[in-house]
Amino acid sequence: MVRRFASLLRALSVAQESGSSTTEAAARAGMPRPTAHRVLTAMLDEGFVDRDHRTGRWFLGPEAYVLGMAAAARYDVTPAARRIVAELARRTGESAFFSVRRGDETVCLLREDGSFPLRSHVLHEGIRFPLGVASAGLAILSMCRPDEIDAYLARTDLTDDWGPDHTAEAIRDRVAVTQRDGYAVNPGLIVEGSWGLGAAVFDASGSPQWAVSLTGVESRFGEDRRTELGAALLEASHAITRSMGRTVGGFPR
Repeated sequence: MVRRFASLLRALSVAQESGSSTTEAAARAGMPRPTAHRVLTAMLDEGFVDRDHRTGRWFLGPEAYVLGMAAAARYDVTPAARRIVAELARRTGESAFFSVRRGDETVCLLREDGSFPLRSHVLHEGIRFPLGVASAGLAILSMCRPDEIDAYLARTDLTDDWGPDHTAEAIRDRVAVTQRDGYAVNPGLIVEGSWGLGAAVFDASGSPQWAVSLTGVESRFGEDRRTELGAALLEASHAITRSMGRTVGGFPR
Protein backbone atom coordinates (compact mmCIF):
# COMPACT_ATOMS: atom_id res chain seq x y z
CA MET A 1 0.00 0.00 0.00
CA VAL A 2 2.81 2.44 0.84
CA ARG A 3 4.43 1.83 -2.54
CA ARG A 4 1.12 2.49 -4.31
CA PHE A 5 0.59 5.64 -2.27
CA ALA A 6 4.06 6.93 -3.18
CA SER A 7 3.69 5.99 -6.85
CA LEU A 8 0.45 7.94 -7.13
CA LEU A 9 1.93 10.98 -5.40
CA ARG A 10 4.74 10.98 -7.96
CA ALA A 11 2.27 10.45 -10.80
CA LEU A 12 0.20 13.46 -9.75
CA SER A 13 3.29 15.64 -9.26
CA VAL A 14 4.12 15.24 -12.96
CA ALA A 15 0.82 16.81 -14.02
CA GLN A 16 0.05 19.09 -11.10
CA GLU A 17 -0.79 22.07 -13.30
CA SER A 18 -3.47 20.32 -15.37
CA GLY A 19 -4.30 17.46 -13.04
CA SER A 20 -4.69 13.78 -13.94
CA SER A 21 -7.63 11.58 -14.69
CA THR A 22 -7.81 8.31 -12.77
CA THR A 23 -6.77 6.45 -15.91
CA GLU A 24 -3.76 8.74 -16.48
CA ALA A 25 -2.64 8.51 -12.86
CA ALA A 26 -2.97 4.73 -12.90
CA ALA A 27 -0.90 4.45 -16.08
CA ARG A 28 1.86 6.68 -14.72
CA ALA A 29 1.90 4.75 -11.44
CA GLY A 30 1.88 1.38 -13.21
CA MET A 31 -1.21 -0.06 -11.55
CA PRO A 32 -4.75 -1.09 -12.57
CA ARG A 33 -7.30 1.69 -12.75
CA PRO A 34 -9.60 0.24 -10.03
CA THR A 35 -6.64 -0.03 -7.65
CA ALA A 36 -5.57 3.54 -8.40
CA HIS A 37 -9.11 4.82 -7.82
CA ARG A 38 -9.35 3.03 -4.48
CA VAL A 39 -6.01 4.37 -3.25
CA LEU A 40 -6.71 7.90 -4.53
CA THR A 41 -10.05 7.92 -2.69
CA ALA A 42 -8.28 6.97 0.54
CA MET A 43 -5.66 9.67 -0.09
CA LEU A 44 -8.46 12.20 -0.67
CA ASP A 45 -9.92 11.40 2.73
CA GLU A 46 -6.54 12.18 4.32
CA GLY A 47 -5.97 15.37 2.33
CA PHE A 48 -2.99 14.12 0.32
CA VAL A 49 -4.87 14.59 -2.95
CA ASP A 50 -7.68 16.86 -4.08
CA ARG A 51 -10.26 16.32 -6.82
CA ASP A 52 -12.01 18.76 -9.10
CA HIS A 53 -15.57 17.48 -8.92
CA ARG A 54 -16.46 19.24 -12.15
CA THR A 55 -13.78 17.55 -14.27
CA GLY A 56 -12.96 14.54 -12.10
CA ARG A 57 -9.24 15.31 -12.32
CA TRP A 58 -6.88 14.67 -9.42
CA PHE A 59 -4.30 17.05 -7.93
CA LEU A 60 -1.88 16.97 -5.04
CA GLY A 61 -3.73 18.04 -1.92
CA PRO A 62 -3.19 20.43 0.99
CA GLU A 63 -1.59 17.81 3.24
CA ALA A 64 1.07 17.16 0.59
CA TYR A 65 1.77 20.91 0.57
CA VAL A 66 2.07 21.08 4.35
CA LEU A 67 4.47 18.13 4.49
CA GLY A 68 6.48 19.57 1.62
CA MET A 69 6.87 22.87 3.45
CA ALA A 70 7.97 21.02 6.58
CA ALA A 71 10.60 19.09 4.62
CA ALA A 72 11.83 22.16 2.73
CA ALA A 73 14.01 23.35 5.59
CA ARG A 74 16.17 20.25 5.18
CA TYR A 75 15.93 19.43 1.48
CA ASP A 76 15.09 22.58 -0.49
CA VAL A 77 18.25 23.44 -2.43
CA THR A 78 16.65 25.84 -4.91
CA PRO A 79 17.62 29.02 -3.02
CA ALA A 80 21.27 28.13 -3.60
CA ALA A 81 20.66 27.78 -7.33
CA ARG A 82 17.93 30.30 -8.16
CA ARG A 83 20.10 33.39 -8.66
CA ILE A 84 22.58 31.53 -10.86
CA VAL A 85 19.87 29.87 -12.96
CA ALA A 86 18.10 33.22 -13.41
CA GLU A 87 21.35 34.83 -14.54
CA LEU A 88 21.95 31.95 -16.99
CA ALA A 89 18.50 32.54 -18.52
CA ARG A 90 19.15 36.29 -18.75
CA ARG A 91 22.60 35.81 -20.27
CA THR A 92 21.56 33.27 -22.92
CA GLY A 93 17.95 34.27 -23.60
CA GLU A 94 16.93 30.60 -23.29
CA SER A 95 14.88 28.80 -20.65
CA ALA A 96 17.13 27.59 -17.81
CA PHE A 97 16.37 24.77 -15.37
CA PHE A 98 17.62 23.17 -12.18
CA SER A 99 16.91 19.47 -11.61
CA VAL A 100 17.66 16.96 -8.88
CA ARG A 101 18.43 13.27 -9.06
CA ARG A 102 15.94 11.02 -7.30
CA GLY A 103 16.95 7.40 -7.73
CA ASP A 104 16.93 6.58 -11.43
CA GLU A 105 15.11 9.78 -12.37
CA THR A 106 15.58 13.53 -12.48
CA VAL A 107 12.94 15.94 -11.20
CA CYS A 108 12.82 19.53 -12.41
CA LEU A 109 12.82 21.87 -9.40
CA LEU A 110 13.19 25.29 -10.97
CA ARG A 111 12.52 27.02 -14.30
CA GLU A 112 13.58 30.52 -15.34
CA ASP A 113 12.65 31.80 -18.81
CA GLY A 114 14.95 33.99 -20.88
CA SER A 115 14.05 36.82 -23.20
CA PHE A 116 13.78 34.88 -26.47
CA PRO A 117 10.04 34.72 -27.28
CA LEU A 118 10.02 31.18 -28.76
CA ARG A 119 10.36 28.66 -25.95
CA SER A 120 10.43 24.94 -25.47
CA HIS A 121 7.76 23.65 -23.11
CA VAL A 122 9.16 20.14 -22.71
CA LEU A 123 10.37 20.89 -19.18
CA HIS A 124 8.42 22.33 -16.29
CA GLU A 125 8.71 22.23 -12.53
CA GLY A 126 7.83 18.78 -11.21
CA ILE A 127 8.34 16.83 -14.44
CA ARG A 128 10.36 13.62 -14.18
CA PHE A 129 12.58 11.86 -16.70
CA PRO A 130 14.67 8.71 -16.44
CA LEU A 131 18.41 9.18 -16.30
CA GLY A 132 19.86 9.35 -19.80
CA VAL A 133 16.77 10.85 -21.46
CA ALA A 134 16.67 14.64 -21.07
CA SER A 135 19.91 16.64 -21.07
CA ALA A 136 19.89 16.98 -17.26
CA GLY A 137 19.56 13.23 -16.76
CA LEU A 138 22.18 12.50 -19.40
CA ALA A 139 24.59 14.93 -17.73
CA ILE A 140 24.10 13.31 -14.32
CA LEU A 141 24.39 9.76 -15.67
CA SER A 142 27.55 10.64 -17.61
CA MET A 143 29.31 11.85 -14.47
CA CYS A 144 28.49 8.75 -12.43
CA ARG A 145 31.10 6.07 -11.78
CA PRO A 146 31.54 3.58 -14.66
CA ASP A 147 30.09 0.74 -12.57
CA GLU A 148 27.00 2.86 -11.77
CA ILE A 149 26.48 3.58 -15.46
CA ASP A 150 26.85 -0.11 -16.34
CA ALA A 151 24.43 -1.19 -13.61
CA TYR A 152 21.82 1.40 -14.61
CA LEU A 153 21.90 0.47 -18.31
CA ALA A 154 21.79 -3.23 -17.44
CA ARG A 155 18.57 -2.87 -15.43
CA THR A 156 16.86 -0.23 -17.60
CA ASP A 157 15.18 -0.48 -20.99
CA LEU A 158 14.18 2.97 -22.23
CA THR A 159 13.21 2.01 -25.77
CA ASP A 160 9.59 1.11 -25.01
CA ASP A 161 8.80 4.60 -23.74
CA TRP A 162 11.44 6.71 -25.51
CA GLY A 163 12.16 4.94 -28.78
CA PRO A 164 15.17 3.53 -30.63
CA ASP A 165 17.33 6.58 -29.95
CA HIS A 166 17.48 5.41 -26.33
CA THR A 167 19.05 1.97 -26.62
CA ALA A 168 21.85 1.25 -24.15
CA GLU A 169 24.38 1.53 -26.98
CA ALA A 170 23.03 4.93 -28.10
CA ILE A 171 23.07 6.25 -24.54
CA ARG A 172 26.63 5.02 -24.05
CA ASP A 173 27.66 6.95 -27.16
CA ARG A 174 26.06 10.14 -25.80
CA VAL A 175 27.64 9.53 -22.39
CA ALA A 176 31.08 9.36 -24.03
CA VAL A 177 30.49 12.67 -25.85
CA THR A 178 29.22 14.27 -22.64
CA GLN A 179 32.29 13.13 -20.72
CA ARG A 180 34.49 14.60 -23.45
CA ASP A 181 32.72 17.97 -23.65
CA GLY A 182 31.66 18.34 -20.02
CA TYR A 183 28.01 19.01 -20.92
CA ALA A 184 25.22 16.91 -22.44
CA VAL A 185 23.28 17.62 -25.62
CA ASN A 186 19.75 16.45 -26.34
CA PRO A 187 19.24 17.05 -30.09
CA GLY A 188 15.45 17.06 -30.11
CA LEU A 189 15.07 13.43 -29.00
CA ILE A 190 12.06 14.07 -26.73
CA VAL A 191 10.20 16.58 -28.89
CA GLU A 192 11.39 17.22 -32.43
CA GLY A 193 12.88 20.68 -32.79
CA SER A 194 13.35 21.19 -29.05
CA TRP A 195 17.01 21.01 -28.03
CA GLY A 196 18.60 20.91 -24.61
CA LEU A 197 22.02 21.18 -22.99
CA GLY A 198 22.77 20.02 -19.46
CA ALA A 199 25.68 20.03 -17.00
CA ALA A 200 25.97 18.15 -13.73
CA VAL A 201 26.16 19.79 -10.31
CA PHE A 202 28.02 17.90 -7.59
CA ASP A 203 27.57 17.48 -3.85
CA ALA A 204 30.34 17.78 -1.27
CA SER A 205 31.46 14.18 -1.90
CA GLY A 206 31.80 14.76 -5.66
CA SER A 207 28.65 12.84 -6.60
CA PRO A 208 26.44 14.26 -9.40
CA GLN A 209 23.18 14.95 -7.61
CA TRP A 210 21.74 17.86 -9.58
CA ALA A 211 21.95 19.40 -13.04
CA VAL A 212 21.50 22.79 -14.63
CA SER A 213 20.18 22.84 -18.19
CA LEU A 214 19.04 25.02 -21.07
CA THR A 215 16.31 24.32 -23.61
CA GLY A 216 15.20 26.11 -26.74
CA VAL A 217 14.22 25.77 -30.37
CA GLU A 218 16.63 23.98 -32.71
CA SER A 219 17.47 27.11 -34.71
CA ARG A 220 19.02 28.62 -31.57
CA PHE A 221 21.29 25.62 -30.93
CA GLY A 222 23.57 25.59 -33.96
CA GLU A 223 27.07 24.16 -33.58
CA ASP A 224 28.86 27.48 -32.94
CA ARG A 225 26.28 28.66 -30.43
CA ARG A 226 26.24 25.27 -28.67
CA THR A 227 29.89 25.86 -27.79
CA GLU A 228 29.01 29.28 -26.37
CA LEU A 229 26.00 27.95 -24.47
CA GLY A 230 28.01 24.99 -23.19
CA ALA A 231 30.65 27.29 -21.75
CA ALA A 232 27.98 29.40 -20.01
CA LEU A 233 26.33 26.24 -18.70
CA LEU A 234 29.57 24.86 -17.26
CA GLU A 235 30.29 28.19 -15.61
CA ALA A 236 26.84 28.07 -13.99
CA SER A 237 27.19 24.44 -12.91
CA HIS A 238 30.56 25.16 -11.29
CA ALA A 239 29.12 28.17 -9.48
CA ILE A 240 26.16 26.16 -8.16
CA THR A 241 28.47 23.32 -7.09
CA ARG A 242 30.56 25.80 -5.09
CA SER A 243 27.40 27.29 -3.60
CA MET A 244 26.11 23.84 -2.66
CA GLY A 245 29.32 23.11 -0.86
CA ARG A 246 28.79 26.16 1.33
CA THR A 247 25.08 25.80 2.01
CA VAL A 248 24.03 22.14 1.73
CA GLY A 249 25.54 19.06 3.27
CA GLY A 250 24.65 16.79 0.36
CA PHE A 251 21.28 15.60 -0.89
CA PRO A 252 20.07 12.03 -0.35
CA ARG A 253 19.14 10.01 -3.40
